[in-house]
Amino acid sequence: MEKIYFGHEKLDVYRLSLKYVSMVYELSNKLKGHTRHARDQLLRASQSIPLNIAEGNGKTSDGDRRRFFEIARGSALECSAIQDVLHSGNAITETENNHGKELLNRIVAMLTKLGKYAYRVEEDASSYESSIEKDDSDSDSDSDSDSDSDSDEERF
Repeated sequence: MEKIYFGHEKLDVYRLSLKYVSMVYELSNKLKGHTRHARDQLLRASQSIPLNIAEGNGKTSDGDRRRFFEIARGSALECSAIQDVLHSGNAITETENNHGKELLNRIVAMLTKLGKYAYRVEEDASSYESSIEKDDSDSDSDSDSDSDSDSDEERF
């Protein structure tokens, strides 16, 4: 199992978006000639999904986080349309189109839910504790609700 360094790596939607990007890279190997512009657009849009998920999860305000999840969602919908264009031009098969859309449908559903709620997954603070000297007299008595973990957070 790969080691997790950042909070966004815990998100199922992030891991699924990487799976989709991998599928697009495989698919792009067969797209040449007149399909190169759609191929390039599909590569850019597919990469935009995990990049915006990661950046959004790192934002501190709910509005910023939501905006990046919405951008990622828009990129997933764009990928769906690009696949339709490629399929209508017989550049990809119906099976390839359906497989990509199954992944995209799940990604869009998860991003829709993330965009509605203030979910955030963060790095484990214990990895920083060894380098921070603790002084109980300066500790903040208010608990930060952002550091509390909800059981639903890791589902996304």
